[in-house]
Amino acid sequence: MTVRVQTEDFDLSAEIAQLRMHTRKVGAVVTFIGTVRDLNEGEHVAEMELEHYPGMTEKALQDIIDQAKSRWDIFDALVIHRVGPRWVDARVSDDEAMAKWDPSR
Repeated sequence: MTVRVQTEDFDLSAEIAQLRMHTRKVGAVVTFIGTVRDLNEGEHVAEMELEHYPGMTEKALQDIIDQAKSRWDIFDALVIHRVGPRWVDARVSDDEAMAKWDPSR
């Protein structure tokens, strides 16, 4: 299980390919991509700044992975959480992503 908090962009397809390279047991891949919406409670949004507390953020994300593992048969997980300025209509890989897979699928 891997958690990364970063400002840098990433290639989701390359991340998944890298993780699948180590085993062919993977039967399914699930991703979540967060994006910046242009409205929040009726107000226009152009950008937002994602701040974090190093150490705390990683622990909170690891706790989410641990909860998911206790509920489902997850073989492995990767969470990449982007921090820093995020703009509306940014490319998908400019936001955050989560990939997890289950060998039984």
